[in-house]
Formats: sequence, C-alpha cells, structure tokens
Amino acid sequence: MAKILIVDDEENIRFLYSEELKADGYEVITAESGYKLLERIEKERPDIILLDIKMADYNGLDLLQDIRNKYYNLPVILCTAYDSYKGDVKTIAADSYVIKSFDLTELKKRITQALEAVAPQT
Repeated sequence: MAKILIVDDEENIRFLYSEELKADGYEVITAESGYKLLERIEKERPDIILLDIKMADYNGLDLLQDIRNKYYNLPVILCTAYDSYKGDVKTIAADSYVIKSFDLTELKKRITQALEAVAPQT
C-alpha cells in the first residue's frame, strides 16, 4: 500500500488524517512543518504528500515549488481551510486542491486518483 506524508501544523488534522488513512491501509508519516521537508522526502520516500498551505512557519505554496523542483512526479495534494488560494497561480503545480473537512471522502478520492495517475501501467 502507498506511503502518505501529511504536512500540517495542526495536530488534530494530522491525527484525523493519519487515523483515517491508516484504517484504509495506507502507511502514514507526518510532519508538523516544512522544516527540512526535502530531506524528509528523500529519507522516507513517500508515494504522495498531503500539504497544508497556511502553516505558522512555512508557506505551503513555496514548499510545493521546492518539491516540484526536486521531485517533479511526486503527487502533491494541497489541503487547506481556505478556498481563496484556488486562484493563486502557484496552486497549478499541485495534483489536487482539497478544502479541509472532517469528512474525508473527497480527500480519499483525490488520493486514489493521484496514485492511479502515477502508477506504472501493467
């Protein structure tokens, strides 16, 4: 099963996403900030990243650019409480954009789609 890296400064969101996705059979790792994120990606080799946009110390859109520069094909789903970022041109680099909710139906659907898009064709 795929490994998901959740990057969010809100502990309750990391916990909710982690528990729900583990229950679906995913391997889940979390980060509370973008600190040394590229090194973490290198070490952990996640299959997909769930990235918060608005974090206390980091701008998720800037992190997204850093990820794209080094890991072009690594799927990234932006997760935010604000739909106002949808208009930001930097969001185009993401595979998906999901508004945070306690109902993870949409997020899970986007994860499946993103992983299928990069899966080797057999």
